[in-house]
Amino acid sequence: MPGTAPCRLWRWNINGIGIRKTLPLKSLVFLFAALALATGCRQDMQNQPKFVPQRGTSFFVDGRSVRPQVEHTVARNEATVDDYFHTGLLNGKEQDALPFPVSAQVMARGQERFNIYCTPCHSRVGNGAGMIVQRGYKPAGNFHDAKRLAEPLSHYFYVMTNGYGAMPDYSAQLTPPDRWAVAAYIRALQLSQNATAADLPAGVKVDSLTDIANSEGYDASFAGPWAMPQETNVQAISPGEAPAAGAPAQPTNPKIQSHPAIKAPNGEPSKTPSPGGN
Repeated sequence: MPGTAPCRLWRWNINGIGIRKTLPLKSLVFLFAALALATGCRQDMQNQPKFVPQRGTSFFVDGRSVRPQVEHTVARNEATVDDYFHTGLLNGKEQDALPFPVSAQVMARGQERFNIYCTPCHSRVGNGAGMIVQRGYKPAGNFHDAKRLAEPLSHYFYVMTNGYGAMPDYSAQLTPPDRWAVAAYIRALQLSQNATAADLPAGVKVDSLTDIANSEGYDASFAGPWAMPQETNVQAISPGEAPAAGAPAQPTNPKIQSHPAIKAPNGEPSKTPSPGGN
């Protein structure tokens, strides 16, 4: 601009090839010094600021990189809680009581968890004829037989916590509150199949299952007793009866027969036919 001195930071040399820019000596020295400092501040991935377990450090006053646990810290799944809420036992015995008041929300939660985890074996009505039992698995407990009706409420919590017979424990899938909610819902299922007119509040009328079946057009057997599966493909065998390693498994159901491979005309074994002929 007129009246102002031009900036001499760059010097321009024009030759036959083109325009060449050169920096002053002071600027070059500053640039190389900045690059040297940047190189000294380099942080590689193998040199990470971290604490190696069981190795000392000068960061803390006590010189330990591993810090002591917070007082009263309990590791996951290692809590030694022995009260009724967590064990279902009082003085080593099962009790017929919930550790908290029952409510509609508790029953709804119990029904939801029961339908998710319990119905495959016990069915939605709790008669022990779930879908996998109908397909040949070992029959599950029937909550409506005399043995289960006589069990105290915390028995079901205890079984869900520790397992029983062929049933594994469900402590990983169900929290203690959920186990109690499922136990309460099991009791409601039992009451639904064994309630009498005296159990109804005054002024409440409930239609019989037979009348409901007739009005809905169902067969008369709909209101009859449940037909429990009598056969199972799961059998307990003694150690002496165990088949040798590599031996073919024998069907436990006599209706299921194994078929030998059929030789094809070319001498190669063909596909083994299925029991249904497909």
